Amino acid sequence: MSAGLLSLTVLVLAVAGYILGRRRAVSVAGGDARKLHSLPSYHGQSVFLFTAVPAFILMIFWLLAQPVYIENRVTALIPNIEADDAAARELAMADVRRVASGLDLAIAQGALQQADLDTLQADATDLRGKLAGVGVALGADVSQYTFDAAREYRALKSSLGIGMAVAVLAVAAAGFAFAWSRITVAFRARNVSESFVIAMLIGASLVAVLTTFGIVFSLVFETWHFFELYPARDFFFSTTWSPKFGGGSSLGILPLLWGTLYVSVIALLVAVPIGLLSAIYLSEYASRRFRTFVKPLIEILAGIPTIVYGLFALITVGPLLRDWFAQPMGLGNSSSSVMTAGIVMGIMVIPFVSSLSDDIINAVPQSMRDGSLGLGATPSETIRKVVLPAALPGVVGAILLAASRAIGETMIVVMGAGAAARLSMNPFEAMTTVTVKIVSQLTGDTEFGSPETLVAFALGLTLFIITLGLNVIALAIVRKYREQYE
Repeated sequence: MSAGLLSLTVLVLAVAGYILGRRRAVSVAGGDARKLHSLPSYHGQSVFLFTAVPAFILMIFWLLAQPVYIENRVTALIPNIEADDAAARELAMADVRRVASGLDLAIAQGALQQADLDTLQADATDLRGKLAGVGVALGADVSQYTFDAAREYRALKSSLGIGMAVAVLAVAAAGFAFAWSRITVAFRARNVSESFVIAMLIGASLVAVLTTFGIVFSLVFETWHFFELYPARDFFFSTTWSPKFGGGSSLGILPLLWGTLYVSVIALLVAVPIGLLSAIYLSEYASRRFRTFVKPLIEILAGIPTIVYGLFALITVGPLLRDWFAQPMGLGNSSSSVMTAGIVMGIMVIPFVSSLSDDIINAVPQSMRDGSLGLGATPSETIRKVVLPAALPGVVGAILLAASRAIGETMIVVMGAGAAARLSMNPFEAMTTVTVKIVSQLTGDTEFGSPETLVAFALGLTLFIITLGLNVIALAIVRKYREQYE
């Protein structure tokens, strides 16, 4: 039974428990629900939760543990694979999964019978020929060990799938029976239901925290492995980025950091003034009708896919800057440049500054504006001296969100700024960013355990620390300059 069908079965059982639980609660009260401590719906919710929640928790943990168990059992059947060689294990498991899927397809199309597969003693060539007959393409280097491992993989997957279905349904039935047996007139079903809901809310709130810890742990672990293979001093202080798979790489982060900060600063120089001024106009000067029409148009910019912005940078903005500025001033001949990516990225993040700042400015109490105007201040003075200081935390948050969005952008940089890692002050030269190189180092058929691949995690951890530092600085600025009002 598949996980989806099993989930549906548990959900149907839980819904049935809710309906039957309500009916039983009314029944034990002699038809008078006023005799119950809790409403019948709470009794139904109690049965629903005891049926569904433990079963789904067991299924989630089972699905997480099952692949690890199967991989450990299957790779033990393939010789010449070291326990700590993650790359070799992954390649071997990829072959095993491909052959196992071919066996499933052959059985489904009648080329093989399950009984024949269990007793098959033919060599790999014969079995490869049968699989090729049903359209399964296998490499010539697939060994008999791989076929044996694929058979074991299928058997384990099938048996564990049945075991999961039996265990999950048993837990659901046990929860159903337990909750059903507790339905009495004095049972505090409301307390049980609300406790379950509170626990689920706490669990949902912990997801973000646990996800953050998981991301940080994975980055730190792989970065530590990288620094065991490559000197940290060369990574942080070298000015050359030249990865070469096979050895002899120079993996200095400084050119990538420079390109990231350069592009992001240009983007913020475009987005912050335009976004903040438009937010001030829409919230303080524009009529209601004009605001209702213009604000959605500005927010449309946030919904445009980044690939469209990349094409806009490549086809329109890049050639325009090259022909009108770079070539006449003798600063370059390429349409891919930091300025191209920065301007287009700035246009993309305008809604982050404008929309959020507009909402924050509108949240400033109108009484503060009236008091300032009543004391003789002009509207512009009221905005500068009263409204903006009161809205400073939100405005800084909007700018910080725009900065984080700009730092993490990849597609616009690839198509607008190029992929050259260099240190230069010329904004009309092609450069690249950290995110672009993270993608390039993790794509393609590369060995995962090599420094050239693991450097992506070191780059990601460095970018994470920079973003965290920006948040700390913004928090310090807000605490120092924020205006306090009663």
